[in-house]
Amino acid sequence: MFERYTEQSRRVIFFARYEASQYGSRYIETEHMLLGLMRERPGELAAWFPGNKNVQTAIRDEIEKRITRGESISTSVEVPLSLECRKILALAGDMAETLGHRCIEPEHLLIAMLGTETCLAAQILSARGLKASRVEQVFARGVRQTLARDTSRSIPGVEAPGFRMLKEFLEGLRSQSAGELVRLFATNAQFIDASGQRWTREEIESGGETLFAGYAKKNATYAVEETLIDTGELFVATVLWKNALLASQERGWMHRMTAVLQFDSEKWKIVLLQVTAVQASSSACS
Repeated sequence: MFERYTEQSRRVIFFARYEASQYGSRYIETEHMLLGLMRERPGELAAWFPGNKNVQTAIRDEIEKRITRGESISTSVEVPLSLECRKILALAGDMAETLGHRCIEPEHLLIAMLGTETCLAAQILSARGLKASRVEQVFARGVRQTLARDTSRSIPGVEAPGFRMLKEFLEGLRSQSAGELVRLFATNAQFIDASGQRWTREEIESGGETLFAGYAKKNATYAVEETLIDTGELFVATVLWKNALLASQERGWMHRMTAVLQFDSEKWKIVLLQVTAVQASSSACS
């Protein structure tokens, strides 16, 4: 059933199953899928709501107000998808076909979720101003490089300010100490490492030498994969790192870093960096 789903999309379903069991639901509902998306792509989902720093907490709180919580269910018990969730999966597949995409990404699931307007997940997101057409417009552009871009800030051949700031940080990982790099982070910034541990700005400053050790290696290389959002006030991009692993870590894996930068008080600041481990693969969808 999930052969065309990327590793990230399969994890969304896994997390949705986990959320359903935690809330004692007999079915995986759309609100559980939304929580699964939040777990898998916290930085990217939060980026759709600039200025709302606690949107994920607010969404979970609203879900808990609108559902009846039961006793948690063991993960060994099968919890099927609800009819609305099955509809979302079918729509996500249709969306991928329409856009000419071979694999089904979390973005396809988000668009399909918003398109199922009567479901609880869509109602919660729509109430906050997020529409399927807006996400689809970004995703349909192939590499998702533009979201409501201010054309006065976009000059052909000139790097966007947010992109320049990101490159300054990435290059600085080789030559600057954590104490020097921390100036690029907002006061409320967080770094989520590949193990899922969250680091505050203060922890980055005090423990950054260990945190950034892999990226400072001479043979570590990076490539900015995609610019997801660039509005002139918000910049979101993914960066793929190779050879940024220490000897104690499993070989054959790479790191994907999602970076969220915000323009505040005439300066760009990093507000979130989230790292996930990915395995190089030649399979159809990974």
